[in-house]
Amino acid sequence: MSAHAVSARGASPRGTGAAARSQRYWPLLVVVVGVAIGLAVAFVGQDSWRIGCLIVGSSLAVGAVERLALPAGEAGLLQVRSKVFDIAFLTLAGGAVIALAILVPAGR
Repeated sequence: MSAHAVSARGASPRGTGAAARSQRYWPLLVVVVGVAIGLAVAFVGQDSWRIGCLIVGSSLAVGAVERLALPAGEAGLLQVRSKVFDIAFLTLAGGAVIALAILVPAGR
C-alpha cells in the first residue's frame, strides 16, 4: 500500500476536526451559562430569586430557539432526542420555570 493511500484513508472526514468539534459546544454553553447566571442571581438574596428564575427560564427558552434554528449537525449537545422532542422539552421546562417565577406569591 502506498503512503498516499494510507494518508487518504487515515484522514478525518470534513467537519470532524478539532475546530468543528469545538463549535458543537457553543449552543449548550449558551444555555448552561445562562442557567448558571440565573442560579447565581437567585441565590444572591431573598428578593432576587424571581429575577434569577426568569433568567433560568429564559435561558432554557433560548435553548429551544437554538435547537429550532440550527441544523442537526450544528446543534451539538442540544441534540438529545428528535428535534421536536428537544424543542418541546426545552420550551415546556423554560415556560414552567417562568410561570412559577411569575405565579408564586411574594413572601412576607
